[in-house]
Amino acid sequence: MKTLRETPCGQTVTVKKLSGEGPVKRRIMDMGITKGVSIYVRKVAPLGDPVEVTVRGYELSLRKADAEMIEVE
Repeated sequence: MKTLRETPCGQTVTVKKLSGEGPVKRRIMDMGITKGVSIYVRKVAPLGDPVEVTVRGYELSLRKADAEMIEVE
């Protein structure tokens, strides 16, 4: 299992599964991150937080904790 947090810069991955509970999962889905969507990892801050990604044509910054809940392939 690989998460979005472990994905290196410059790589495009596909969302396989979202873990997490209720409101947290809902918030991630509200950002447009759903199963089957492609995510391009633009930049990872020096300490790993936040992770900058491009999803559905817009740029997004995700906290490390949120990126860990997104399972990718």
